[in-house]
Amino acid sequence: MPLTKWQRVGLAAAVGAVLAVGATALVVQVLDESPATRSQPTDAASSAATDAPARATPEAPTEPVTVEPTEVAEPALSPAVTAQRDYLLAHWNLDNYNSAEWGILGENDCVNFTSQAMIERGWRMDDVWSSPRNGDAYNASAAWRSSTAFMKYIASTGKATALTDQQRDQVKVGDIAQFDWDNSGDRDHTGVVTRVERVGETIQIFFAGHTLDSDYRSVDTAITVDHPGGTAYYWSVP
Repeated sequence: MPLTKWQRVGLAAAVGAVLAVGATALVVQVLDESPATRSQPTDAASSAATDAPARATPEAPTEPVTVEPTEVAEPALSPAVTAQRDYLLAHWNLDNYNSAEWGILGENDCVNFTSQAMIERGWRMDDVWSSPRNGDAYNASAAWRSSTAFMKYIASTGKATALTDQQRDQVKVGDIAQFDWDNSGDRDHTGVVTRVERVGETIQIFFAGHTLDSDYRSVDTAITVDHPGGTAYYWSVP
């Protein structure tokens, strides 16, 4: 049955009221969803990122450390050794040979010079080891002027202790250095140690002598460059 005019008016009013109420409820819901009450994301990735421990800050790579070898200081010298070395350094050069007192043995003056230095250190002449001290070195005894005879003299008297070149760690300033250039068993040259350098495990020894005149001649140079294959020996003087 068709609606009357007044029925249609009433129905329209009712529908309008319902729409108004719905719109009001929607507005209230939107206003209630403030940022504080909205739900936070809870996906797995977010949870994992939140729960993971903080990473350590990477450190800069460490540069390699180079340790320089330590140079060992030379021990203080006794007055006797100081006098001995001072004499060697004053008279090693041909221009300053003490020839007026001790003479010169031509081109083989090494033991004559070493013997002079041992006198300065405090050694005393005896029947086997002596010089006239008058400028004539050729009248000195064999032990005074011959390297091999000098070696035998020291060994027989016990004035010093024999050392090989493998015992460099025991060599000190004032000790006697001797050389066998051809490894024949005798001694071909003699000098006195004037410096010992110790750097790490490396030990270098230097000596003074006549013919070849030198104040700080390297033992290593003497047995590898000057006389390749030669052997060095030492006498440790107390």
